[in-house]
Amino acid sequence: MTVVTLPACCNRAAAEALLGELVAAIGPAPTTIDGTAVTQVGQAVLQLLVSARRTGEGATIIPSDALLDAARLAGLDRELFEDARA
Repeated sequence: MTVVTLPACCNRAAAEALLGELVAAIGPAPTTIDGTAVTQVGQAVLQLLVSARRTGEGATIIPSDALLDAARLAGLDRELFEDARA
C-alpha cells in the first residue's frame, strides 16, 4: 500500500507539488491519502483529490476535520470519503 501525506496548508502550490506524487502513487495497488494534518484546503487540492478517487483503483482519503469541512462546503464529502462523518 502506498501512502501520500498531505501538508497542513493545501493551497494551489501544494496541489502542484502533490500532482506528481499522486500520479506515481495511484494505480493497481491500494493508495491511502493521509489528510489528518490538513488545517487549510483550497479548491485546487479538492479537485486533485476527486481525481485521485476516480483514477485507477481509487484512493482512500483519511481527512482532518478541516478537510472534511471544506469538502462538505464544496458538496464533495460523499465523493471523497467512504464514510463521511456526520
